[in-house]
Amino acid sequence: MTKATETTEAAQVADGQHDHHAHDGAHGYASDKPGYLKRMRRIEGQVRGIARMIDEDEYCIDVLTQVSAVTKALQAVSLALVEDHLGHCVVDAAKASDDEGAAKVKEASEAIARLVRM
Repeated sequence: MTKATETTEAAQVADGQHDHHAHDGAHGYASDKPGYLKRMRRIEGQVRGIARMIDEDEYCIDVLTQVSAVTKALQAVSLALVEDHLGHCVVDAAKASDDEGAAKVKEASEAIARLVRM
């Protein structure tokens, strides 16, 4: 896959245009949606804090330390989402049919590949 294709695909995912993530019923993260939202609000606050640090001309290493903390927090959310997706969406698709299961495994594999290229 070329860099341009990856960029286009990422933009489509962000815009909700990606076709193969359709899912009937609740998503894998639904059982802990409040927890995910709480984590994301905390991360959002950390990112605003980093912007404030830059605006206030804080020391570079202090800013980088906070960027690292946000990166680790986002990675933790990503790993939890992957686990929920595999345990719910992929398992349900595999139970429905071999073809659906194979498609969900491929989709998950591609998502994991995007995560490790971060």
